[in-house]
Amino acid sequence: MAAKDLKENLLEHRHCRLHQSGDYLTLRAIFKPSKPNFVLQDATVYAFNVTSPNLLTSTFQVTICSSNPNGRISVYYDKLDVYVNYCNQQITLGTAIHPTYQGQKGTNVWSPFIYGTCVPIAPYNALSLSQDQANGAVLLIIEIDATVRWKAGSIIYGRQHLKVRCPAYINFGTGTNGIVVGDNAVKYQFRHSCSVRA
Repeated sequence: MAAKDLKENLLEHRHCRLHQSGDYLTLRAIFKPSKPNFVLQDATVYAFNVTSPNLLTSTFQVTICSSNPNGRISVYYDKLDVYVNYCNQQITLGTAIHPTYQGQKGTNVWSPFIYGTCVPIAPYNALSLSQDQANGAVLLIIEIDATVRWKAGSIIYGRQHLKVRCPAYINFGTGTNGIVVGDNAVKYQFRHSCSVRA
């Protein structure tokens, strides 16, 4: 059977949900969905303090834009957990974004708060973090753990995990490029593209 005929036959089955790995691989080969694109637009830092012994308290609000590059396939985001990473260590709690739908060529924008209070960090990371702050800049990674499904016509298929990593350079001191937006709050604008790995 030609790929075009198989595609048409699959689309005739209304509200079909395919879970078996073989079916998923067949559909993936036919429809060839591209992973969503993510961009970190900005981050507002409300708190970022290292205290003894090796405890970090931080509060952020980030703006993340996701776009679907597929013209015939839409996306269901079943799970979206956002947190902050420093030197391969998670330094905040995860913040869950409500499950959502993204249409064909659609765009979604999220602005979650991310925080951690007295989070224990490795001694070498606490030392490195203090040195980075003293030097005027800290590289943080805004990470997203996502689980998505694809929708082509009336068919919903697959359940794929995506790992999204967005770099955020936070400048401290008098040379900061941030915008003061409130008491002890500084907003940094980025427009950084994020890496997306399945």
